[in-house]
Amino acid sequence: MRSATPPARRALRAGLSAVLTALIAGSLAPAAASAAAAPARPAVAAKADLPGNAPNRTGGKDYYVDATKGRDDDSGTSPKHAWRTLAKVNTTTFQPGDRILLKAGEQWNDEQLWPKGSGAAGKPITISAYGDKRAGRPYIAANGNVPSPFRADGTKNPETVGLTGAIVLRNQQYYEINNVELSNDDDFATDITTGSYVRDGIAVTINADLLPAGADSIMDHFRISDVYVHDLDGPSSWQKIHYGGVSFQVFGEKSYKEYGTGGYYFKDVRIENNTFKKVELHAVQFAFNWFNADGRDAGEYDETGKFHEGWEQLWVRTRDLYSRDVYIGHNYAESVGQGAIQLADTKNMTVEYNEVNGFLARYNAVSCGLYLWAGADSVMQYNEVYGGPNNEFDGTPWDLEYTNFNVTYQFNYSHDNAAGWMAYMGNSSNSVARYNLSVNDNGVLVKNMLSTNYAPTYFVNNTFVYDGADLDYVHDETFLSRVYFLNNIFYNTSKTASTPWYRRTGALRQAVFSNNDYYEASGQHSDQEPADANGLRVDPGFVGDPAKYVTGAGVDRIRKAAKHFELRKNSPLIDAGRYNPHLGTEDFLGTHLYYGKAPDIGIVESKAGKKVENPVDDNPIENEQGDNRENLALGKPVTASSTHPGANGTLGAVNLTDGDTTTRWAAADDAAYPITLDVDFGADTTFDEVYLDEFTDSSTNPRVQSFELQRWDAASGTWVTFASRDTGIGHDLSVTGFGDVTTSRLRVALTAQLPTEQYTPTLTEIAVHNG
Repeated sequence: MRSATPPARRALRAGLSAVLTALIAGSLAPAAASAAAAPARPAVAAKADLPGNAPNRTGGKDYYVDATKGRDDDSGTSPKHAWRTLAKVNTTTFQPGDRILLKAGEQWNDEQLWPKGSGAAGKPITISAYGDKRAGRPYIAANGNVPSPFRADGTKNPETVGLTGAIVLRNQQYYEINNVELSNDDDFATDITTGSYVRDGIAVTINADLLPAGADSIMDHFRISDVYVHDLDGPSSWQKIHYGGVSFQVFGEKSYKEYGTGGYYFKDVRIENNTFKKVELHAVQFAFNWFNADGRDAGEYDETGKFHEGWEQLWVRTRDLYSRDVYIGHNYAESVGQGAIQLADTKNMTVEYNEVNGFLARYNAVSCGLYLWAGADSVMQYNEVYGGPNNEFDGTPWDLEYTNFNVTYQFNYSHDNAAGWMAYMGNSSNSVARYNLSVNDNGVLVKNMLSTNYAPTYFVNNTFVYDGADLDYVHDETFLSRVYFLNNIFYNTSKTASTPWYRRTGALRQAVFSNNDYYEASGQHSDQEPADANGLRVDPGFVGDPAKYVTGAGVDRIRKAAKHFELRKNSPLIDAGRYNPHLGTEDFLGTHLYYGKAPDIGIVESKAGKKVENPVDDNPIENEQGDNRENLALGKPVTASSTHPGANGTLGAVNLTDGDTTTRWAAADDAAYPITLDVDFGADTTFDEVYLDEFTDSSTNPRVQSFELQRWDAASGTWVTFASRDTGIGHDLSVTGFGDVTTSRLRVALTAQLPTEQYTPTLTEIAVHNG
């Protein structure tokens, strides 16, 4: 476990280690770094000797490499007969159980390590160190001398993708790498901002195009630990490929449909106790699948009829291409160019106790600090992220990404991230963010939501401490599917500005707030504050001063930061929450949930009252519908004069009376006005209110300028207008004031489109009520 030394002290300790290294081993800075001082080099773990000094327990041979005294024409099988260059290692095919041991304090400039061969179960091939640990880790300074992964036309080259690391493994498995130092930049002092460069520390890839017929396509067992990676440079623009300190990727030039199912993934991986400083794009990048999946032709429809673009990678789920059984923990990342820990296409993953100190430091597009894309059954916990940028899109420490199924963020601590707290894309199922602490993430607390979900999202028992005068919004777009906010603390420290909750009308219409605490230091609550019948507006009574929140303690002491926001014994928030199974079983400090009459509000549960061993949700919030009046149009047939033919036929008028505002009807692009929507009640029905709702998302605005409501007059065989509006529909429009209307059929006639809108209308619901 990495020391909890604060960043400043950690750097000082590393610097002393570097001085000691130079005195003992005479190690020189790489030629690449001649324009600037070499970075401070973290000390090798003090408790244990270097692995190469202990006997080989796996039955293989040991091969030694000494950059100063070695000879490539020697046997390499003892320290006295060591090889000299990595090129010699690269021409050797190693057998299961073999070890490649680099001498401590030695340095290999302008070289890349790519041993051949694979290990086996119980007999991994190991890359590690031997010698005097006081000399420092053996150091591979590739200096950018790696092949380009692109052809001349900019497309990925199947022969060279994945060969961009200081250490490379391609279609190889059962490897353990530890106690080495790596860099891959030809000029530490100058940042690359243009051109095409991809440079990794450790690059592990599956190249589907180069696997022989019948070969194993599942790469098993990797251990990467106690590695120090620094100074990886690349342009600050997207090259449609990832690279970083440790990078696992899957490559295939053909469509994903041309490869088999149930393979092409990594299994049983642990990446832990590593240090990354000043790296591009990422510190850790895991399992992005680069089969050809660009554009609409690579998309597919899910089981509900919803279309997914190829880049959303639903096909990873439907074809079982998930990597799995992955642990990423106790890593430290500082000054990362893009997203620090960017993960994808993985299930059964645990990501914990990672510390990110600065991300999106040089990259000029979007990403987040630590997140999983298109993953499943995974948890991110006890991570700390700070020093993020002020970014309009994403830029947050965390992200509930596209196509995630059963992904949980819990017990994480983020602070001082200018873009906000959590990005939120959609197209997910059972996303949960619980018992997280956010302090001074003064951008947007829950940013985006660009698509509807398969199942509700839960934000429960989080504590948000922010400056309302600096906060952009709690939510900046529109929640498109049901989102539950339960037992959270919204603590606004500003004495002049109340909390800005949203910027779009109807933004919170799918959000349900219950048993939250809304504290405004100014005493003034916003008119935008959501309705919460069981909510509180009180000072939580934290044991610590929110202005003196904990920093620099180190991620291994992350509960110290959480304990600062524990509730005093007389806090009104004790027993003021509500139980829901999505709370889990323990709080940030590991306390059982729950004690007393009900769970507490916030990230820490007090032990006041009797312990409730097996909580039961006897009042599910999911059963609270809000409007319990009978919808006279529910389930009734609807006829539309125009329907859009896209989305695999899922945009039909039947969605207008299904009682679900996450489904929708859309008119064809060439629809002629008036566009009519006829609801058939089947018999004379009396009503005095009609509810209408348009669909919107981040790129879809309300489109209706004017409409008429008409009843069918059976006696004359004509439609009769009884209400009209020229001020649009938007969200949640209830049309009343026309008295009682009795008819067997209702027509909603859309008569004009807003002049600012290019496309035809799309609505989610027509509901009809009486009285």
